[in-house]
Amino acid sequence: MDRLALLIYLMAAVTLMGSFVIAALTAGLYTWPVIVAAAAAGALAAAPLSWVLAKRIKRRDPFWPRRHRAA
Repeated sequence: MDRLALLIYLMAAVTLMGSFVIAALTAGLYTWPVIVAAAAAGALAAAPLSWVLAKRIKRRDPFWPRRHRAA
């Protein structure tokens, strides 16, 4: 995971974890295993999301430095 994806992950993980926990609490699930599972699901969901968003940002930004791979 590169630096941009890591920064996006930090923001997305907190947002998704909070959203999933609030959704669980709104559904009336007040036990700690449900809250921990909702937070873990948010952290896991943020990983591929951050990777896709970082890739999209790099592809669409004309000023992003392109790395040339050695053959």
